[in-house]
Amino acid sequence: MKWLSFSVIALLSLPVCASQVEVLHWWTSGGEARAVEVLKSEWAEQGNQWNDFAVQGGGGKSAMTVLKSRALAANPPEAAHLKGFELHEWGSLGFLRDLTPMAEHLGWYPQLPPMVRDTLSQNGALMAVPTGIHRVNWLWLNRKVFERQGLKPPTDWAQFVAVADKLKEKGITPLAIGNEPWQIAVLFETVALGEGGKTFYRKAFLEQDSATLTGPDMVRVLTRFQQLRAYVPEKYAGLKWHQATNLLESGGAAMQVMGDWVKGELSAGNYRPGEDIECLPSPGSQGLFSYNLDSIAMFKQRDPAQLQAQGELARLLMTPRFQEAFNRVKGSIPALIKPDMSKFDRCAIRSYQDFLHAEQQDNLLPSMAEGMAVPTNMRQGIMDVLSSFFNDARANPEQTAQQLERAMRSTRSGAEQK
Repeated sequence: MKWLSFSVIALLSLPVCASQVEVLHWWTSGGEARAVEVLKSEWAEQGNQWNDFAVQGGGGKSAMTVLKSRALAANPPEAAHLKGFELHEWGSLGFLRDLTPMAEHLGWYPQLPPMVRDTLSQNGALMAVPTGIHRVNWLWLNRKVFERQGLKPPTDWAQFVAVADKLKEKGITPLAIGNEPWQIAVLFETVALGEGGKTFYRKAFLEQDSATLTGPDMVRVLTRFQQLRAYVPEKYAGLKWHQATNLLESGGAAMQVMGDWVKGELSAGNYRPGEDIECLPSPGSQGLFSYNLDSIAMFKQRDPAQLQAQGELARLLMTPRFQEAFNRVKGSIPALIKPDMSKFDRCAIRSYQDFLHAEQQDNLLPSMAEGMAVPTNMRQGIMDVLSSFFNDARANPEQTAQQLERAMRSTRSGAEQK
């Protein structure tokens, strides 16, 4: 290990020359693609070459399938967008490079918020470099639609339903969303936070407590969640998240419940987050911060040139300049302590302030829908149950609570047996 640490530090001390990296990611919507261009341009400014390995598909399921095939063929890319439990699963399989020597040599740890460091560490080793913090529990609403209808933004789910009924009476689609399972899971997560609260959310998804998963609070959350099916677009099937955002922008829908990657899409369409489109905590979740932490992991390599390229990329990702430029475009906030927020929009500034407050109040909650709270197989099981339930008007909330608990228990048991 001492030799490994010395070799890593020695590589970092080599003269910087042109490097080449292949990076797998699924940042392919308009706003996301603009954010990737920020990274590409800063990499190119250093005289380096970027080999883009972009895989279409929100949520990253297709990207993970492609990555597995490359890794099994002993030909992984130098770097990949990995996060949450997927990051730790790849780390447990031994594919990822330990970035601890680099972090210690370059003094990264004091720059990282505790949540970021804890999330990216496994058995004391740093497994990835953060690129930004997304808040998941946001409500976005078209200000002009609300003003024309004389409506006030809802602050809880009962108010949301009342507002949605009034919008529907006027022929306006209340809720912009598609039927992709991960989009449905985001909506459910926000209902769980708003109707169930922090303790319920933690017991259900972090502790996976069977009594909570099948109890009256879960039935109440599922009942409210099912109620929202009446407010989706007529052409709901196949609607991607960024297409739902386009509906929100045009006034074809009044509201969207989605993470702040929406903001990157708004900026790409020249809409002003916090002005044309208002940003508020999702109903009932004021003070809570459901997060998704994006990060880039480095796959183990033997070639010294590849190792040096990884080191240069990691060093770039940790610079305040990159973090600020990238996150301004992507919609997230920098994953560093005390970033310069002066050039960010008002939604990002609110997100950063809410993050700090939630950190102080122990109200930071890893997102279930975004793979931060539960293992990958369990998340898939949850999404399958929720998707079937949301799309079946006759589905029973009590029975669905039982199905949800069984799906989580079976995937947990399988993981324990391994």
